[in-house]
Order: sequence, then C-alpha cells, then structure tokens
Amino acid sequence: MCGIVGYVGSRPSQGILLSGLSRLEYRGYDSAGVAVIGDDGTLGMRKRAGKLAVLRDDLAAHPLADGTTGIGHTRWATHGGPTDANAHPHLADDDKLAVIHNGIIENFAELKDELLAEGYTFRSETDTEVAAVLLGREYRASGDLVTAFRTVVARLEGAFTLLAMHEDAPGLVVGARRNSPLVIGLGEGENFLGSDVAAFVEHTRNALAIGQDEIVAIRPGSVEVTNFDGEDVEVEPFEVVWDAAAAEKGGWSSFMAKEVSEEPDAVANTIRGRVRDGAVVIPELEGLDELFLGIDRIVVIACGTAAYAGQVGKYALEQWTRIPVDVELAHEFRYRDPVLTPRTLVVSISQSGETMDTLMAVKYARERGAKTVSICNTQGATIPRESDAIVYTHAGPEVAVASTKAFVAQITALYLLALHVARLRGSLAAEVAAEQVHELEAVPAKIAQVLEAEQAHVEQFARWMADTHSVLFLGRHVGYPIALEGALKLKEISYIHAEGFAAGELKHGPIALIEPGQPVFVIVPSPRESAELHKKVVSNIQEIRARGARVIVVAEEGDAAVLPFADEVLRIPLAAPFFEPLLAVVPLHIFAMGLATAKGLDVDQPRNLAKSVTVE
Repeated sequence: MCGIVGYVGSRPSQGILLSGLSRLEYRGYDSAGVAVIGDDGTLGMRKRAGKLAVLRDDLAAHPLADGTTGIGHTRWATHGGPTDANAHPHLADDDKLAVIHNGIIENFAELKDELLAEGYTFRSETDTEVAAVLLGREYRASGDLVTAFRTVVARLEGAFTLLAMHEDAPGLVVGARRNSPLVIGLGEGENFLGSDVAAFVEHTRNALAIGQDEIVAIRPGSVEVTNFDGEDVEVEPFEVVWDAAAAEKGGWSSFMAKEVSEEPDAVANTIRGRVRDGAVVIPELEGLDELFLGIDRIVVIACGTAAYAGQVGKYALEQWTRIPVDVELAHEFRYRDPVLTPRTLVVSISQSGETMDTLMAVKYARERGAKTVSICNTQGATIPRESDAIVYTHAGPEVAVASTKAFVAQITALYLLALHVARLRGSLAAEVAAEQVHELEAVPAKIAQVLEAEQAHVEQFARWMADTHSVLFLGRHVGYPIALEGALKLKEISYIHAEGFAAGELKHGPIALIEPGQPVFVIVPSPRESAELHKKVVSNIQEIRARGARVIVVAEEGDAAVLPFADEVLRIPLAAPFFEPLLAVVPLHIFAMGLATAKGLDVDQPRNLAKSVTVE
C-alpha cells in the first residue's frame, strides 16, 4: 500500500509531487504529505489527514517555498490512525531530514526503546518516525546521507520502501527497498522515484527496476544503485508501454466506469501477438519447453479477485493440459507446509506484481524447488522478477481499487497459458485448440455487446435496489467463481452484505438465508453445451423463487427456460462454456458500480482498502 514519489531536477518539485501522488492515490488515501527543499536551502513540509484534495487545498492556502528536490507520500494507515501527526513525511535532525515509507518495520519497538533511552522524543505513533529519528542520529555521526541510510536500512526488519532527503544535501534523494516496490524514472537533467511508474509516466517512460535489498541515490544528472553492502549492482531498464493519458479519467464519471468500458480492450490486448496460425504461442515463454513438459502438477496462488480468476482458469488448465490444478490463497499457502517438488508449477497472479502475500508465496515455492510463472499487469514489478517466467496481461493502468478489466485480462492470460502448455504437451487436438482460440478471439466483441445492450438496464435496476442490505450470488462450474467475484465487488464498493455460493451447496445450508424479497443473482450456464448443468441451475432457481427470492439471472441469448422464474434477465451473447465467465462477469461489475453510485459512495476509493496490498 502507500504511494511514494521522489524528484530531483531543475523544475519546481511541488507540482510534480502532487501530480505523481494523484496517480498513486489508489495505493492509499488516509492522508498525504510532501516535503521540499526550498530554493532558500531550508526544508519545508506539509501533511494532512484525509484524501489528497485536503493537502492540495492546504498548500493552495498556505504555499510552501518551492524548490527542485522533494518527496511525497499518500498513506494507507498501518501503525497509528489516519491523523495529521501520523501522516508522512516524518522529520528528524531538527526538522532538516524528511523520510517517507511504505511497508511495516517489524522491529520498530526495539529500535524505539533504544532511541528513547538515548533521550530522543517522538511526535507520532508510526514505525516510520523511528526510522527517521534513527537516520537523523546516523547522519549526525557520518555527515553523509547515503552512508547513514545504508547503516539504517541494514538494521530494519520487515517490508519497507524508504525515501529520505536532507536540507544539507539539496539535489539528492535516497531510497531503499525490501519486499516493497520502488522504481526509478529517468529524465533529462532530472530523475524520479515512485512506488510504480504511474508516479512519473507523464514526464518519462524510461525506467529502471530496483532489486531486493538495494539502495538508490538520485541526483539531477545521475542514478547510483548499490546493494545494502554498498556494492554496485546492475539495474534492469524498461520502457513503460502506456502513456499518462491512460491513467486519466478522460471524461468518465469514475475510473471504475472507464475501466469497465475498457474490458474488451483488456482482453484483446492480452491476446494480441500471442496467436500464430490458430495456435497460442506466448513469446515470453519460448525456450521454456522443458519446464512445461516436466511438470505433473500446477498450483495457482493469488488473493482476492485474482484468486477468483485463478479458479476460473483452473477448469481450462485441467481440461486442456490434463494436469491436476489446485488454487490456493497466497496468504495461506506457505503456512501449511505444502507439498512441492521440482515437477510442480506454481502460477502466481497479481495485477500489481507487488502483492506481499503472493510475493512471499512465490519465494517460498522457489526455495523448495518448484517452477514459477507470474501473471502480472505491471512492468518492473517484483513478483515477475522473482519468477522463472512471466506472462504479462496488457490491461493498461487500473486505478480504481476494485479490479475489473484486470480480472478479465487475468482469465485471458490463464487461458492463453493453458493453450500454450497444451500445444507443447500435445494434450489437446489441434483442431480443438483452434476452436478454443477462435472463441477467445471473439470475446472482446462480445463483451462490447454486453456493455452496449445491458449497461443502462443494469444501472437502472441497481438504482431501484439502492436500499438493499444483502445480495446473494449463485453459480455452478465456471459460474461459481463468477458468483464469488460478483459478491466481492458489491462488498468492496457498496459496503453491503454479499455472498457467493456454489449453487449445489444451496440445500446444504445457504438456503436458510432466503426470505421474501431477498435478491439473488444466478449465473446460468448454456443449455446448448451444458444442458445437464443448466437443468440443475434452473432447479436451484425454482427452489429459491418458491421461498420468495427476487431472482436476477445472467443467461445467454435465447435461453427461454429461465423466463418463468426470473424477475430480471441479463443477456450475454452465445459462447462456449469456458468463455461465458468473461461475459457474465460484466453485468455484475456494472451492478456493483451502479449500486454504489446510487448510494452516493466513492466507487474508486472505497473505505479501508488500497489497490496494492504490499504488507502481510
């Protein structure tokens, strides 16, 4: 969580910092702050609890002296509540030193006791201020910010990205990372640091990825990267493939509305360049045939929405590759001592590539000899660099906290991976694989059909349901994870009770929740290719309707069997069973957004959440 930006150059830094923070606010919006070394040589700082707009208004009313060196922070609270005092930056060394931080310093209490015993005092409840005061002490001892910084980070335990600057050293910002994201932006006579490339993409698309346990010192004309021992290291350059406009609302009412509209493009862009003569060939995986030929088990690890994408992908992976697949929550995976061998493939899914639970699970898998593949949407992220191979989704930047277009892109990437592996292993006849590829390539246009045909309809009945207190979702087969996803979206942004169930579990307990007027969404499989499942789901609908439920079904065009039992019908185009989830989820995303909007809630920045979960 938390968004971090740093700048050194020749331009006034304050506007650059605020612009960067506006693009990083999805990472946390409990408070925000900036520190700038003014042209007069003094360090000025301003921080405020609340969203970034509160800080902007404060700075407009009471401007800081501007300068060309600065750091900024937007916070998701961990240690200490969201107050002005706990906001970052934190100052030390007679307020000449400023520090910002993302992560958790696990040994902060021990270090704080040490500093208290020496007579130091503290103004906040945060672990970050402990690092700031410790850095101030070390700076006074060495007189060199980089040397002092190296001494301090070597003593810290946990997950952290730290940035610091001192008014004695204008034109210098130092940073370090351990299990937390940090990237460098390279400009002409200026350089940037950020939690991700969104912090600086409007100024440069040239970037460097910093590795684990590395320190960076940026100056206007140079970038120096060393490890924690002070040894020079090589850094990996990359070019950001999207521009700043992609992270702007562009006239949409919210980022979520914009990103739902981009779901067709997210799927199309993830497919692009990966189909040759009707077969899937993923360029990033070329040369790794032995890896995929040697596996006998696949474990998919992820959290939240990404885990539901993994559950959808499991069905295709098993059927097309004939390899057994498990889907595990990353935060539970390594704590139960799972059975892993060199013939196990662990597939991680993370939009940001920085999800801490998933990152630690990937490291755990590699330590135990398993092979690892990452599915990720973010260049330069940590999880891809920790994996044996990477399949990038190409959804573009996703700013709204509730994931939508990244979800359909993740399912698409899993299907591509399954077809790639199936081709290598010969587990799927070429003509059958070609049929699946054809179906997949048709998905973007079909999602666009759903958006055009159903968006206004769904938004209308979402407004009618604005006072609803509970919604249930039912699905079978690949529809079950979609039911889970629909419930999660509603919980995330509407703050109402929502649960997703496997429809077959209904009679094993959940049917007790049904009372007159209870809204229930049902994901109905195709009667053409899943006739047996279709009959079962229609029976489920009859059971809940008999108990007074208000039934909203998501069903394919032409399915008349559901009409006598449905209060609302949301139609999706005809598709093969594995591709229905990519269509059925779209009205559920629209519904969650419509209901939250009708309640007057912020759909982009729901309470207590952040986009990228970088702490365990």
